[in-house]
Amino acid sequence: MPAPERIPPGSVTPADLHTVLLKGQLTVRGRVREASNAVLYCEIEYDGVSVSCVYKPVAGERPLWDFPDGTLAQREVAAYEISEATGWGLVPPTVLRDGPYGEGMCQLWIETDAEGAGAGAGLLALVEEEEPAEGWKAIAFAEVGQGRTALLVHADDERLRRLAVLDAVINNADRKGGHLLPTADGKLYGIDHGVTFNEEDKLRTLLWGWAGEPLTAEAVEVLARLSGDLAAARPLATRLAELITAAEIDALRARVAALRTTGLHPEPSGDWPAIPWPPV
Repeated sequence: MPAPERIPPGSVTPADLHTVLLKGQLTVRGRVREASNAVLYCEIEYDGVSVSCVYKPVAGERPLWDFPDGTLAQREVAAYEISEATGWGLVPPTVLRDGPYGEGMCQLWIETDAEGAGAGAGLLALVEEEEPAEGWKAIAFAEVGQGRTALLVHADDERLRRLAVLDAVINNADRKGGHLLPTADGKLYGIDHGVTFNEEDKLRTLLWGWAGEPLTAEAVEVLARLSGDLAAARPLATRLAELITAAEIDALRARVAALRTTGLHPEPSGDWPAIPWPPV
């Protein structure tokens, strides 16, 4: 039998990709060594369509003191569901399924922009100035060795701003630079959403550049729509109930309501480290 034709992700619809990820034959090709949990690079094939994906088995998750054991894969899927509900498409297609090492998260592999040299390229920088240049937003000062400091900045980019809103909604405790994947077609994806949806405020991110600033009109509209979608018995709320706890869904609703009430990007609470470590 001839090998299935390898089809670029953009050539099939999101619904097609979802079906491939959920029902396809999963073959492990390698492992991402830098990850703290088991992250396997795989090929997945279904009905003649073959794509690359990431498979994170629940069995490979390391226990965390502030998250229930064996729940990170479900949280990754929940983050995808919220991303889709916003209409921004910031999280690659992600499903929960069985695999060679048991149930786990399966997510479409995203090829980063080769011209930009990989994850986070062109979106983050260290500069010697005390104020960011036009087109950039300040994050914090960082030590760079020999008693020197530099200003860590991120791009004043519409895609990043949307992601900052998404992170505030899902309570992302680990938005690092390496989790930002710009692609050659101008899209931006965020990955690694296992530590999300905690009931307590855990927001840790590099995207603080808009802290305290008014949300965009687009974000206000998206949050209003999302609030309706999170109402009890709505399809999104029903789906989330399969992935996270009722208390976590209530906290999610409360975060959306708070953002709508203030109309502002959140600021660091001071009760939790605001920037993840390592930041990249």
